[in-house]
Amino acid sequence: MKRVFKRPSGLKDVPFRFCPGCGHSLVHRIIAERIDRLGIREKVVGIAPVGCAVFAYDYFNFDVLEVAHGRPPAAATGLKRVMPDRVIFSYQGDGDLAAIGTAEIIHAASRGENITVFFINNATYGMTGGQMAPTTILGQKTTTTRKGRDSGFPLRVSELLSTIEGASFIKRTSVDSVRNLIETGRAVEKAFRYQMEGKGFSLIEILSPCPTVWWMSPEDSLKWIRTEMMPVFPLGTLKDTYA
Repeated sequence: MKRVFKRPSGLKDVPFRFCPGCGHSLVHRIIAERIDRLGIREKVVGIAPVGCAVFAYDYFNFDVLEVAHGRPPAAATGLKRVMPDRVIFSYQGDGDLAAIGTAEIIHAASRGENITVFFINNATYGMTGGQMAPTTILGQKTTTTRKGRDSGFPLRVSELLSTIEGASFIKRTSVDSVRNLIETGRAVEKAFRYQMEGKGFSLIEILSPCPTVWWMSPEDSLKWIRTEMMPVFPLGTLKDTYA
């Protein structure tokens, strides 16, 4: 029989500990597959902060650095400048990147740092209990907005970064369907290629389900991405300087 599935060499042979239906496992696999396709596993360094991304070093089969909450772009900047031949990426959640790490991500983009950022947006603080995050949409129930968010507005990070001259490639994707999984893979590979070609800062925002703190089944969480998140965070390329 023809073999149609194998574990990417970029992933360790260990089970994920993410909650059932969590999107992190899907994104981990996509990143590992594209690293394998590009043949860069021995050159890659991943950077993960506090949050559900904290266990990345248990799953990726290459060097992974753990840093303080919100600080991956700063660490990535330092690593890339002292090791320009390496392919450096950060893997960050919305509570990390869009809250405590806002300054780091904005100024890394403004400087045009030649790094790749994967931004997982599930519109909540997942690991710490489901509190309202900068990306929580109006009306969304969280542990700190029990009746639904009724003030302020969700921060659209990709739109913000797309206005910065130093950013070369900004795209928003999702993992809610096979079609969007494929598109996410293409975006991940393109972001890596831009870094390898010295084209500067790239960020891929990925809409991802968090069924546990959304109080939904995995199936319903995918539907919620389509009906509630996508109208607020529309998919597509927001900036591509070299297109």
